[in-house]
Amino acid sequence: MSMFDLSGKVAVITGSSRGIGKAIAMQMALHGARVVISSRKPESCEATAAEITAAGGTALAHACHVGHKAELQALVDASIAKWGRIDIIVCNAAANPHFGPSAKTPDEVFDKIIHTNLHSTVWLCNMTLPAMAQRKDGAVIIISSVGGFVGSALLGAYCISKAADMQLARNLAVEWGPHNIRVNCIAPGIIRTHFSKALWADPGRAAAFARANPLRRLGDPDDVAGTAVLLASRAGNFITGQTLVVDGGGLIGGGEPLM
Repeated sequence: MSMFDLSGKVAVITGSSRGIGKAIAMQMALHGARVVISSRKPESCEATAAEITAAGGTALAHACHVGHKAELQALVDASIAKWGRIDIIVCNAAANPHFGPSAKTPDEVFDKIIHTNLHSTVWLCNMTLPAMAQRKDGAVIIISSVGGFVGSALLGAYCISKAADMQLARNLAVEWGPHNIRVNCIAPGIIRTHFSKALWADPGRAAAFARANPLRRLGDPDDVAGTAVLLASRAGNFITGQTLVVDGGGLIGGGEPLM
């Protein structure tokens, strides 16, 4: 049996109707997991679940706004009602409604970013980790960003929230490790998704970002999905509390990933 096999596992992935979340859901399903597709729009969830099913996977669609605690609980309840358990959580849904320095970020926008990107992850973990602890098995993957390692004049509040994700993973790893629950972050660089389109849509800017990476390209969603499969599977059994950077080497190459 492959060390990357996820057969029998149930994975809930937030923000999984497109982009990085969708790629993670597809790859986990192709590796045997039963996946729960979740985003704000029911029709988008259904379309992605149908696509995964057509590819030979098993998927459940359940719409959820992660910023609403009651909707997160409904997502957890629906997943358990369908498959009896949750083994893997991927906290991918995030918001970034503002481009600009922190000093020009309105209070309500800053609060929304922290609420959506951090509070929702804490809630979802609190809803699911106790049952994982009873079974002495579980994996949590938080999608952070290379922005959590650097300062940015464009994405100040977002970067602050992504740095908090990394510390949350470390703390949860310490708290839940004795119950054989692993908690890790993935910090993508610039990945060609709708969410990050403002950073790469301009061809000149995209080319400059690519040149700053030792691999000389921007990332694709599957580049992140493979790392998620690693962290969710037996292949990642001794990895916890870590942040794995998936950025083509941009962070160590000295480039400015978020100018």
